[in-house]
Amino acid sequence: MRLIVLTCLTMMAFASNSILTRLAIDGGHIDASRFTLVRVAAGASVLALLIALRGGGLPLLRRDRLPGAISLAVYMVGFSLAYLTLDAGLGALILFGVVQIAMFAHGALKGNAPTGRQMTGAGIAFGGLFLALWPGPGGAADPVGAGLMVLAGLGWAAYTIIGKRSADPLAATAANFLLCLPIVVVMLLGAGGTISNTGVALGILCGGVTSGLGYALWYTVLPKLEGATAAIVQLSVPILAIVAGVLFLDEPLSLLLVLSAAMVVGGIAWAITARSVRADHN
Repeated sequence: MRLIVLTCLTMMAFASNSILTRLAIDGGHIDASRFTLVRVAAGASVLALLIALRGGGLPLLRRDRLPGAISLAVYMVGFSLAYLTLDAGLGALILFGVVQIAMFAHGALKGNAPTGRQMTGAGIAFGGLFLALWPGPGGAADPVGAGLMVLAGLGWAAYTIIGKRSADPLAATAANFLLCLPIVVVMLLGAGGTISNTGVALGILCGGVTSGLGYALWYTVLPKLEGATAAIVQLSVPILAIVAGVLFLDEPLSLLLVLSAAMVVGGIAWAITARSVRADHN
């Protein structure tokens, strides 16, 4: 029961990243650039504190550290800027779909030949993602926002692939957050806009709690979950974000969004429950 509760809290934390970001930026409390900086700084502080309390140093000078930090920065910047125009649930769905499809494609390119069931599931998920990204009248996504979220998804997929080789994911994440901060500052150099106490508080909550503590909690429960289970439970994240967006942000729930979510989540579920699927997680 404890494992179930902790896993549910983790998925809620991941979904909350979309809700908090959308609430802060779309609500006019803080601009996307400053929100990103606050989020990364808060996440780095909390993760570094956890490492200090646990004992041990931060692996800042490892071979994969710079690529990991850069890919994390791409995710952070793209994620925040995308929510200037995207609804929370739609953004989470695009992010989740791009990450899973990109990691599936990476596995195939690395020689992990997909089964027919995996190909079918990936095709369905890709079709759902295509619907979510459909431009023009009736389309669910703003093209600029969707493009930025696709970029964020590719950044997170790269970050996850790089991080899979880490012997200590929590320490590696803390180091990446610390190195990511100056990269984000450079990427957003010259950007400016709105800032308020509420916006800063939301950024700290998103970075320190739902990101920093959320990742720490995930790495705590992850070893206790079977590979397929770890992959499947993450299917709840875009659904939770969609429901929370409707309930707390008054975002519309369109038929196209429901159909897209069903195809993306259903297709990925079909693929990752195949017998030969390796469990990929973010």
